[in-house]
Amino acid sequence: MASRQDWLEAGLTVLSEEGAPALTVERLCGRLGLTKGSFYHHFAGMTGFRTGLLAHFAAEYTGRYIDEVERSGGSPFARLERLLALILAEEGERSRLEISVRAWAAQDGEVRATQERVDALRLDYLRSLWREAGGAEADALPMARLFYLVLIGAGQVAPPMTAGDLREVYELAMRLAPGDRTRSRGRAAGAAGTPGTDA
Repeated sequence: MASRQDWLEAGLTVLSEEGAPALTVERLCGRLGLTKGSFYHHFAGMTGFRTGLLAHFAAEYTGRYIDEVERSGGSPFARLERLLALILAEEGERSRLEISVRAWAAQDGEVRATQERVDALRLDYLRSLWREAGGAEADALPMARLFYLVLIGAGQVAPPMTAGDLREVYELAMRLAPGDRTRSRGRAAGAAGTPGTDA
């Protein structure tokens, strides 16, 4: 029998590939090759599943990134580069899911509230890194917005920006940051692997 996590992962896949209208018990069962009994073993119905799916989206595509970056440690610049590397490693999948969730949020109040919380958490984290780097407080929110808008916008253009293109734009934006990044860059490169390659 599939676990609750399996159903939620299947839900994110369906949402990413087919959009919110495809989120039905039948479609999810077909995706996993299971009966409705397995679904109802974990969820009382689609309402509960949707709530769980939104929480799973927030945890996987925000909380997990922040937790991994903070565990990796290092300077604010090293952590920002580590965050970028994690995002770029999942860029195609993540970008498609972001587009689907935002389209869903335009039609559904519960989804919109989740998206607003996710956006606020992401911006708060970027602001905290800017402050730790010694950036001016007055610039913290505008810089967080700059990084975030580049990330969200990269998946909206046609064709979507490659991972390499996105990294170039981030590198340009990071030159506006205060301080000496020389030591943090070397450490981040080792932690990030080869983030400059296109996804």
